[in-house]
Amino acid sequence: MKKFLKITGYTVSFLLIIYLTASMFVPEIVDKDHNQIRQKPPYQVSEEAQQLYKSLDFRADLHCDALLWKRDLLKEHDFGQVDIPRMIKANMGLQGFTIVTKSPKAQNFDKNTGNSDNITLLYMMQRRPVSSWKSLTKRAEVQCEDLFDFEKRSKGLFRVILSKNDFVRYLSDKRKNREITAGFLGVEGAHALDGELENVETLYKAGVRMMSPTHFFDNKLGGSAHGISHKGLTDFGKHVIGEMTKKHMIIDIAHSSPKIIDDIIEMTDAPVISSHTGVKGTCDNVRNLSDKHLKAIARSGGLVGIAMFKKAVCGTDASATAKAIKYTIDLIGADHVALGSDFDGSVTTPFDVTGLPLIVEELLKLNVSEEEIRKVMGENVKNFMLENLPDE
Repeated sequence: MKKFLKITGYTVSFLLIIYLTASMFVPEIVDKDHNQIRQKPPYQVSEEAQQLYKSLDFRADLHCDALLWKRDLLKEHDFGQVDIPRMIKANMGLQGFTIVTKSPKAQNFDKNTGNSDNITLLYMMQRRPVSSWKSLTKRAEVQCEDLFDFEKRSKGLFRVILSKNDFVRYLSDKRKNREITAGFLGVEGAHALDGELENVETLYKAGVRMMSPTHFFDNKLGGSAHGISHKGLTDFGKHVIGEMTKKHMIIDIAHSSPKIIDDIIEMTDAPVISSHTGVKGTCDNVRNLSDKHLKAIARSGGLVGIAMFKKAVCGTDASATAKAIKYTIDLIGADHVALGSDFDGSVTTPFDVTGLPLIVEELLKLNVSEEEIRKVMGENVKNFMLENLPDE
């Protein structure tokens, strides 16, 4: 018996050493592999584009997944696509920090089930709390806590925006000091509720102000654009959207099936957004929005955040994103178009956050007006948040 216990002790110790060693290196290796950029900074643009970018009153992006990687966002990195020092370099006004809680193995654009999960092992390797290894709601709460921790440790350089009042105060301070920046929290896929309606309140209290019904697979709310059923909202899904509307949480239809988009537009008068998307008019696939849905989002008073990766825009440089922006402006007007990069979302982008002037340059080449560029680069997001965030 003593020999057995001794062997068991050695085995457990050996496995623990392997785990601790792997957890020191594997997360960063995975992060670097999943979030690459095609061109490293610094980025060169024309004098006209640079001056216009510098003159922008506000710059904003609706979607990044940087919180998934447990990267210290207060430090500037030479990998990944966004962190707080680089946001300040880009004079970023507001960044959407969206939370991924589950991702199917062999994830693809066309057909996925929710029967597997890549995030559990990633959370284990990142030494996240054990309670978050199984609960998707806990996973979301942990990422929320991380963003508030960055705010606390930033010594005033970074703020988490929860309300209109927060945002108004921040805008006032930002006008006095460009060396500050801010973010807000969203959730990518309401499977993060663990199937419980009361967890809408749980995530709201944790700081979440935007949520999409689905991500890459069907869930209890309904069908994903990348799922199996392609169904609309379930009864549970309708209850979730109803609770979100009551709380003035932003409804994000990114990754939703066309039927879910139809159902949401029909059941609510609230403005809806797509935080990161392409458009079928320049890149036709199951993920991207049809002209019909672009017009519906505009009628709702919402926003279309144009993404910056190949699958969304059918191109690998800033010009592909600019073409999608121009198409959308021409179809629904510049007041409803924004940036939705999907930075650090397991995608390769043409540049990191400091490369946003490249978008300005490409839009100028397409004869997009300066007024329209100002709206797309941030004014629309600023106005949307002032109108739609909860008061307190």
